[in-house]
Amino acid sequence: MDDGGPTTVGDWFGTWFWAGDYDVAREVLQRGTAALLAVAFVVVVRQWRPLLGARGLTPAAVVVGRSSWRDAPSVLRWRGSDGFVVSLAWGGVGLSCLLVAGLPQRGAWWVTTLAFLALWVVYLSVVNVGGRFYGFGWESLLCEVSFLVAFLGSAGGSAAPPLLVLLLARWCLFRVELGAGLIKVRGDRAWRDLTALDYHHETQPLPGPFSWHAHRAPRWWHRVEVAGNHVTQLVVPFAFFAPQPAASVAGAVVVVTQLWLVATGNFAWLNWLTIVLGAALVSDGSWAWVGERLGVVPAPGAATGVPDVAGGPGGPSSLVVVALGAAALLLVLSYRPARNLVARRQLMNASFDPLRLVNAYGAFGTVSRRRDEVVVEGSVAATPGSGDWVEYAFRGKPGDVHRRPPQVAPYHLRLDWQMWFLALGSPGTRWFEVLLLRLLEGDASTLRLLGADPFAGVAPRWVRARLFRYRFSTRTERRASGAWWVRHELAVLVDPVDLARLRSLLGPVA
Repeated sequence: MDDGGPTTVGDWFGTWFWAGDYDVAREVLQRGTAALLAVAFVVVVRQWRPLLGARGLTPAAVVVGRSSWRDAPSVLRWRGSDGFVVSLAWGGVGLSCLLVAGLPQRGAWWVTTLAFLALWVVYLSVVNVGGRFYGFGWESLLCEVSFLVAFLGSAGGSAAPPLLVLLLARWCLFRVELGAGLIKVRGDRAWRDLTALDYHHETQPLPGPFSWHAHRAPRWWHRVEVAGNHVTQLVVPFAFFAPQPAASVAGAVVVVTQLWLVATGNFAWLNWLTIVLGAALVSDGSWAWVGERLGVVPAPGAATGVPDVAGGPGGPSSLVVVALGAAALLLVLSYRPARNLVARRQLMNASFDPLRLVNAYGAFGTVSRRRDEVVVEGSVAATPGSGDWVEYAFRGKPGDVHRRPPQVAPYHLRLDWQMWFLALGSPGTRWFEVLLLRLLEGDASTLRLLGADPFAGVAPRWVRARLFRYRFSTRTERRASGAWWVRHELAVLVDPVDLARLRSLLGPVA
């Protein structure tokens, strides 16, 4: 006799396991993460061969030879040809776009789960053999979030997302924000005396179109920026786990502050993925409240594909078991990242497991006070004089003082970032020497990493590199010359060198 009681494991968990007020949050997390995965795989398609391919600046095969499967698991250890990697990346682009469109989410929950896990495996495989060109905190963050959202179920396969998985997404955002806040106040004095933004907009790796304006803002505004940063990263994260509407308000604060960072810099998909995590804090009820006041509340089940916010909490028993298993694994792996937050010697952007499932995050523990740039030049003259050199223009990093800094994020210009580290004096410069070699060879794949080929396909006879000190122009200088930057030469980093000489210096190169 049916007494109306629970009939499945999912029903037994009922009210506490399923988050009935977070259907929109699931859509934001899954579709937003998929969109950024699509961008990340496009970067692999366009940059793998010149950076990490067989003739790349740092071939992935070298990284593979210096590490083990246990330390850096990757399917590319079995097969890592350039064509295979690019084909995998194209597959990642296609599958990511399907998830953005919401097509796998219309089926059973496990279809969505397998799709995200496949993307996680492929992207983790790339990151783990990517060496210096993939040594960024947002690579681990994308891996972590890609794995996490795989266990949120789907609109077609479960009526509501598992609450534990949503809480783990908040735990991820908590580490991103609090980790960044703590590394700042523990690191550079400029964050403590509120002067960090006097420098940061000018000296950050890749300034954006509005960085000049942000830098030229009044100093009192820079103090407000730093103080606001401290509140957002050191106080607001504790509200992520508060009842609604406090959590929704905290999420909105994260979104607004990250949008300011998007407007004033280029940090690949770091800010956008943080925005996705922040928006997922907002409950369906809060979205409805905002929509009512804006007069844009859609009808339930509208063409957007976002489920009805009144959806019930139940779900399949199999998803309960799988989600509990994933949550248990992530909670166990959270011990070291949690301890890192309270450690005196906090690690920044560290992974404690080779699968990059629960990581430590942080950014700009120190702030550069000056900006130096490496300028690469070539010449087709037999014996070049001072007027025979032509500068290579990079896609994102400062070069021509009259070019306004471009907006490139969420796309990731990996070579441009390494050029910033090079100017800071980072160790290990063989990749840069190989870059000069490829320019002397007129290598088409390498030239596509740059903004333009100044020699129109003709290989130069000579290349050289000079070090310049850059600063943003003042308002007066900008009005007079139209220049966004002012620069002066500090030193010759690499004397003029031709192809034969550089080959002899480098030795065997693919």
